[in-house]
Amino acid sequence: MADSATKDEIIAFRLRAHHLDERLSHNSLLDAAGACGIQNSPPGSALTSLHARVEGMSATALDSAVEEEKSLLQSWCMRGAPHFFPAADLPVFTTGVEPTSEKAMRHFVLGVEQSVDSLGIPLSQILDRVEQEIAGVLRGRRMTITELGEELADVLANSLTTKQRRTWESQGPYARGQSLGAGVIHFCIRLLTLRQILCFAPREGNTAPFVLLDEWIDDPSIASSTASDESERDRARSELLRRYLHCYGPSTRADFAAWIGIRSTEAKPWWDLIAGEITEIDRGRRTWMLAEDVDQLHRAQLPHGVRLLPPHDPYTQMRDRETIASKDFHREIWKTVGDPGALLVDGRIAGTWRARKRNRRLSMTIAPFGTVPKSVKSALTAEAEAIGALREADAVDIEFTSD
Repeated sequence: MADSATKDEIIAFRLRAHHLDERLSHNSLLDAAGACGIQNSPPGSALTSLHARVEGMSATALDSAVEEEKSLLQSWCMRGAPHFFPAADLPVFTTGVEPTSEKAMRHFVLGVEQSVDSLGIPLSQILDRVEQEIAGVLRGRRMTITELGEELADVLANSLTTKQRRTWESQGPYARGQSLGAGVIHFCIRLLTLRQILCFAPREGNTAPFVLLDEWIDDPSIASSTASDESERDRARSELLRRYLHCYGPSTRADFAAWIGIRSTEAKPWWDLIAGEITEIDRGRRTWMLAEDVDQLHRAQLPHGVRLLPPHDPYTQMRDRETIASKDFHREIWKTVGDPGALLVDGRIAGTWRARKRNRRLSMTIAPFGTVPKSVKSALTAEAEAIGALREADAVDIEFTSD
């Protein structure tokens, strides 16, 4: 008979796995980022996510880990979104995510299908050509995706037929003034990060340049960790799934697939790898988790305290949203465009928040879903002020929209 779990047990277990029950020590940045990656969209949100998990988090500490120590990498991975993760975990968050079939790749980079079909060239073939040429364009340089797309599009145009080149150089559907070919290159770059060809360099003003991974990473054991055979791929995939189930379990194959950015039918190669390590949990539907985590699931307790989670925080990226928030509030928490941040009060999502910085002043609007005690309001105010300091604001204006 399958084990079962209450909603409170699941919430408490996941909060602990996400390091949201109790902040880690200041030197545990990599532990926080390595749990399941930290999404960084909108840009800068990863710093707020890490602040919610690590004591004494600062922009300086994050910059040092990325630029000086190079112990933390930023690259596109799950769902084609930019994430920070430990450099030592490079295979897990690249090879472990990579879709390998033509169908799976097309789904991972939704939006490329019509352009690829108009060219009459498989996406996998275009991707291989971009991989062959990218080092010749990017080596020794830092380039934005726009610059990289334009130069690579010009290089690849020379290998096309006259008809294909006409389509390749025509106005594309993605951005004004951008050729169809340059737009397709943008999609390919998202996939090439999963092949460990390139990664993000630190931001320069409002731009996020790319560098070749083997030029950015000083440690040869990391820079040369590209999976060379299927057994290496399997190791990366199985470890990614273990981390997913530890942070989001009990879960399903379909929810895992959505978290990666593939169809549920394409998740079998991951799921089958650890079939002997998982156990079924009855939640009114069939779900699974790591067998070694079941005891922790039943011992977990909801934490006390508050956190301000940014848009796309890893905790709110779980696909079974009804587990962590009432359906009455789903439209407030998860928008089609422009998600707000989430208030976490004693382990529950209890409202939303938004912030806007103008010059050195941060304005924050906090919208609880109901009345909050003065003690909670004071705690949220303190957390908001801490985020203001994190963002190097001289002043923080806080408005509660309801009492």
